[in-house]
Amino acid sequence: MVPLWFTVLSWLWLTLGIASFLYILVQVRKNPPHMAIMAWVWPICGLFGGPLMIWFHWRWSGHGDSPFPISVAKGTLHCGAGCTLGDLAAENLALIVPAVLIPFGWPGLWEDKIFAVWGLDYVFALVIGIVFQYFAIAPMRNLGFGEGIKEATKADVASLSSWQIGMYGMMAIFHFLVFKGLWDAKIDARDPEFWFAMQIAMMAGFVTAYPVNWLLIRKGIKEEM
Repeated sequence: MVPLWFTVLSWLWLTLGIASFLYILVQVRKNPPHMAIMAWVWPICGLFGGPLMIWFHWRWSGHGDSPFPISVAKGTLHCGAGCTLGDLAAENLALIVPAVLIPFGWPGLWEDKIFAVWGLDYVFALVIGIVFQYFAIAPMRNLGFGEGIKEATKADVASLSSWQIGMYGMMAIFHFLVFKGLWDAKIDARDPEFWFAMQIAMMAGFVTAYPVNWLLIRKGIKEEM
């Protein structure tokens, strides 16, 4: 059984995440960022970053005054926003329509459904991430649609994959070691504890994606923000 303190903590941080999303959304509407897509990136990342993302947006949302490590952090968050939307959509779709997991090997290939859901997560996150990258890269490089999608794909695959590695790793710890192993509990997307774990997993994704984004920006594959 999941202890009460963890459930309370889950509800608290989820509430902070939603409040942070709404607060940053209001701020970016009052002061639109130089790069239009960041008007969505900042609030979406508030869903998992909470008050820390409010501070980061307040301190570093300006354009042209960020040291390189901060620009890399912004680029990494750009990837994280796509991952967040993709995972939200995929996890809920898998819950409502389990048949979407059949092409990803469940039931049948996997004993645990989580592996099939991760496959769906990745596809959703990649598609949304490429769209996000397109609206960052195409306007800055004055690219047409086809070339813009090509460059966005090149920029997003490595970045998103590295983010998902950290996210999946942390979710595996929660799913197998904490929820099942420690508490003998079945937790999924219907439960606040699942989404609290996902918030922490997103932060782990940021850590694993940061060095990859550093290299991508240095090589000019991704745009500096």
